[in-house]
Amino acid sequence: MFQVRNLTYRYPHNRINTIKGLDFEIRQGEIFGLLGPSGVGKSTTQKIMVRLLRDYRGEIYYRNRDLKAYDKDYYQEVGVGFEVPVHFSKLTAEENLAFFKKLYHNYYDTDTLMKRLGIYDDRKKKVSEFSKGMKIRLNFVRAMLNKPVMLFLDEPTIGLDPTNARILKNLIKEYREDGGTVLLSTHLMNDVDELCDRVAFMVNGKITETDSPQNLKRKYGENKVLVEYVRHDALAQATFDLETIGNNSQFFELLKKEKIISIHSKETTLDDIFIKVTGVENYA
Repeated sequence: MFQVRNLTYRYPHNRINTIKGLDFEIRQGEIFGLLGPSGVGKSTTQKIMVRLLRDYRGEIYYRNRDLKAYDKDYYQEVGVGFEVPVHFSKLTAEENLAFFKKLYHNYYDTDTLMKRLGIYDDRKKKVSEFSKGMKIRLNFVRAMLNKPVMLFLDEPTIGLDPTNARILKNLIKEYREDGGTVLLSTHLMNDVDELCDRVAFMVNGKITETDSPQNLKRKYGENKVLVEYVRHDALAQATFDLETIGNNSQFFELLKKEKIISIHSKETTLDDIFIKVTGVENYA
């Protein structure tokens, strides 16, 4: 869907490049996570790819065609949901969507989306009366409004309660299952773990690592199994190598003789990987 080669960008009044030679690709039908600490250029990269910023160096190809060669019809194919929702606050939710529908050739059944996201009954309320969570949900409806084939999302679930976050993530998954492609930026690693097929970590305007969440966990995790059990009325632990556990007599003896509380692999989390790959403690 996208090929990005040696992408470089500097804001007009800056002396240092914000983007310093990015190389990555986004495959059709995948959810691609662009991750990193605040200020490393994730949002700038998205703004370039949606053509809000155009004076960049390097190459960006969208569907095997130079992004600079597209005219305004490019926007018929993409949907954008940035982190801070921007709506016409004096208009109702319904009026907001009606306004934006006039900009597109085709559009989604927004009533269905609003019902799924629990804001349909409030569609005739002014957006100024909406809670933060309601505005975020309306922001997603607007991003999907034109039936995009490419969806850009920046912190789509931030500020949502677990129930509404689950509904929105299910909608993103359904969008991918229907053939849609997503570029996702978020600091919520649980969302990344659940949604993303591949992720890229950015540090200081460059990408340092790209892989699937599963491969990254295998690369950075410990290949161990932790067993918690009760011995002499106290909680005890034992760790075993996962590769040789099938032939480990101590492990099987433990299972036979002791009261087992839990058994789980010592799999690293994406939060741990984020900190390790990006050196995020340096940004504190």
